[in-house]
Amino acid sequence: MRRSQVLFGAVIAGALLLGGCAQQPSPPQPSPLPQVAAPGATTTAAPETSGAVGVQQPVPAETNPPGDIPDNQAFVAYAAAGGFSVKVPEGWSRTESANAAEFTDKLNTIRVTWSAATIAPTVASVKSTDVPKLAASESAFEFVSVKAVTLPAGAAVLTVYRVNSAPNSVTGKRYRLDVERYTVFRNGTRVDLILLSPVGSDNVDPWRIVSESLTWK
Repeated sequence: MRRSQVLFGAVIAGALLLGGCAQQPSPPQPSPLPQVAAPGATTTAAPETSGAVGVQQPVPAETNPPGDIPDNQAFVAYAAAGGFSVKVPEGWSRTESANAAEFTDKLNTIRVTWSAATIAPTVASVKSTDVPKLAASESAFEFVSVKAVTLPAGAAVLTVYRVNSAPNSVTGKRYRLDVERYTVFRNGTRVDLILLSPVGSDNVDPWRIVSESLTWK
C-alpha cells in the first residue's frame, strides 16, 4: 500500500470518530439539592401585614382595669363646630381638630367626629362600609355587633367592637378596649360618637349620660 493511501485512510477514520463524538448527547446535569437548615438553625419569614396597622394579636384583658369612671364625676357640655353639643366629663384632657374632638382620662376616651353626608347611615351600610374600614385601620380589631338604636338626638346605628390601645408612652404596654360607636345624621351632617374604655370597666352609666346628651343645635 502506498504511503498517500495510508494517510488518507487515517484522516477519514479521524473524521468519523469526531463526528460520532459530536452526535452523543451531553450527560444530564444533576438537580441542585434543596437547602436544609442545620440542626438548631432557624429561618426568618417576611413579616405579615394587614392594612395600615399590621397584624397584631389582641392583648389580654386586665383583671382589674384602671378604667372605671367615678360615680361622682361631673359632666359639662361641649359645643362642637359640627352643629351639635355633647356632655363630657369635667377635667378630662381635650384635643381638637377641624372636624373632631377627643377627651381622655387614664384609659377612657370620648371621641366625636363630624362630616358632610348625603344620606343617613343604616345598619346595612355600616356593616358593608364602616366595619371593613375599621378592620383595616384599628389595632387587633374584633367585631362584636351592629344594631339600630334610638337616642334623644334621633335614630342612630350602634357599632360595638374591641381594639388594642396605643402603647403607653412610658411602659409600652397596651390594653384591650371596648368600643361603642354611635352614628347619627341630620341635615347633611354625620356625627360619630365613639366611647372607649378597658374591657371589664363598669362605665355603663357614664356612657349613657354621654350618649343621651348628644343634642343638635
